[in-house]
Amino acid sequence: PAAPPPAPPGFTDVTLNSRNTYEVSRRRSAPEHLPHGGTAAPAPPPQEPTERARHWVGIAGAGNSFAEFFARNFFTKKSKELKPAVQSAPGWKLFGKVPPRENLPKDSKIIQQEYEARTGRMYKPPPPSARRKNIEFEPLSTTALILEDRPANLPAKSVEEALRHRQEYDEMVAEAKKREIKEAHKRKKIMRERFKQEENIASAMVIWVNEILPNWEGMRATRRVRELWWQGLPPSVRGKVWSLAVGNELNITPELYEIFLSRAKERWKSFSETSSENDTEDAGASVADREASLELIKLDISRTFPSLYIFQKGGPYHDLLHSVLGAYTCYRPDVGYVQGMSFIAAVLILNLEEADAFIAFANLLNKPCQLAFFRVDHSMMLKYFAAFEVFFEENLPKLFLHFKSYSLTPDIYLIDWIFTLYSKSLPLDLACRVWDVFCRDGEEFLFRTGLGILRLYEDILLQMDFIHIAQFLTKLPEDITSEKLFSCIAAIQMQNSNKKWAQVFASLMKDNKEGDKNHSPAPKN
Repeated sequence: PAAPPPAPPGFTDVTLNSRNTYEVSRRRSAPEHLPHGGTAAPAPPPQEPTERARHWVGIAGAGNSFAEFFARNFFTKKSKELKPAVQSAPGWKLFGKVPPRENLPKDSKIIQQEYEARTGRMYKPPPPSARRKNIEFEPLSTTALILEDRPANLPAKSVEEALRHRQEYDEMVAEAKKREIKEAHKRKKIMRERFKQEENIASAMVIWVNEILPNWEGMRATRRVRELWWQGLPPSVRGKVWSLAVGNELNITPELYEIFLSRAKERWKSFSETSSENDTEDAGASVADREASLELIKLDISRTFPSLYIFQKGGPYHDLLHSVLGAYTCYRPDVGYVQGMSFIAAVLILNLEEADAFIAFANLLNKPCQLAFFRVDHSMMLKYFAAFEVFFEENLPKLFLHFKSYSLTPDIYLIDWIFTLYSKSLPLDLACRVWDVFCRDGEEFLFRTGLGILRLYEDILLQMDFIHIAQFLTKLPEDITSEKLFSCIAAIQMQNSNKKWAQVFASLMKDNKEGDKNHSPAPKN
């Protein structure tokens, strides 16, 4: 067949063998398309693949395949012919051409040689051994990339920039090393303190088991035992000492616990059947209240030490805690269940057997302070708050005035501390040590502990307003340590005008009774 006529001047011959716009630009800039007056040879006739491609387009499906067509068109030119075009051909953008790059990116070594030739200074890189000398302290993630050369398609670093990056990297490594050494020293200090504490506990346990517990009544009030008690009870004897210190004035036996536990189980069983009827009957209001108290236990147990997971549904102590609290609601229906009881019962369960935990729980809640709070006796609670403020003003006058300026009363933060005996507000191990001395000193130590917490954070609290103080005291910092807290508690003097806690509280009770007499109505004739 005859060759196709040449394309009109000014138009580019774009045929199927043109690979892309880059190929078109290469053809237009190639010397073979220069006019005949130039030195280049005349353009060669159209190549055979173009004619075959047109023939293939005309008779699509006549036996030629896509693979054969593209193979013939894409590989007709040798790869060597493309190399000069890459350097001289202009790029393309959406509208018009991009001028070709005159200078290719230089290698970093070439730039370094040019810099040395220009300045006369020689740069000596550090030996490879020095670069990774402190690999254990080397910063992780991408900080080490600062030492790497840039990719070839980006401008290479200058010597000044490389030196600056080297210095910055060395500073980062030194800072990481310093931080790592500091953390290592801190860990070693914690381990030393822990080993020392374990040794003290082991030696104290021998004294408690062999000397004190066999002679409890005769030794419990001695100075030696009280000092040993202040340092904290060994976990192996803690439950036994708590039981002996709390006592059993109510004369509860394990058999009595089983009786009230069976009653609680019967009410739990019948609760779902009779709850709707009790809601509609006024006569059964007290029964419904007790059953509602039993149902509240189920909801509150899941909130007890949630980080431990042992009291959650399916945990090893979930049913045990449920049983102790349910038996108590049947034993003391006048008190019922109050939020906060679950934390006290949980701490006892962690240190005592089931029946012993119930006995200690019932006797502990029968103490005057706990009974006043859990029965929500407002007049008695106000007396405790008033006594607390007397010693608050005596020990921390600046913080006392700061609280007064915001009308921040003790009930805002003390109620939660007293209801849970600090087991919710403090870390569990620290709360147990507070319980140790509470069993030794009684209710006075609960309020002394509160003053110790305020003393520990006095400087922080003086900078806060009402809202932030209330939030801070509701959720105390988790990094509080027993050494710091107990040193602050020891600095609190529970004495006002030569009156101790019991005397101050007794005087407040006496003033209250005299006030009630003065305000009593006159007898009728």
